Amino acid sequence: MVWDDAPSHVCRGGDKRALSFCCPPVKPCPILYALEDAGITPQDYIEIKEQFGKKTRLGEGEGTCFGSLVWCCKPSKPCPLRDMVMRRIDMSTEEFLELKKQLSEELVGKSEFLDEDGVKALADTFNVSEEEALKVLQDCGNDLRNAMKLLRMKNVE
Repeated sequence: MVWDDAPSHVCRGGDKRALSFCCPPVKPCPILYALEDAGITPQDYIEIKEQFGKKTRLGEGEGTCFGSLVWCCKPSKPCPLRDMVMRRIDMSTEEFLELKKQLSEELVGKSEFLDEDGVKALADTFNVSEEEALKVLQDCGNDLRNAMKLLRMKNVE
């Protein structure tokens, strides 16, 4: 099964599960906050992803930015290098996302994700109850950006 509730990229406001789509932490960016939130050091993050790459096809990827699909972003973000490698090794988008989901679970665990701070922020920002904010967030696959768009559209109506 494909990762139906895959989060937005960390750099686009996605939650810590999106660490599976991030580059190595080589520059100051939101990944550092996501790592802190997940309780993972940058070095542990690198080691977990490299080990995962060694035991799965995400370790392939000569020609990508960092030499492995384990560091590549979501298929929804255009990337000719990632796509070229996936075609070359005959990897479907479904397989890629399934492996990224497994990687995410190794990084942050399998527990159901609930962004309590995000729920409160949505409720406060859009003047709705926390229950409604939670429902919208869940309906959006825990994607805070999409939940904000939906609530913004409801406010316009």
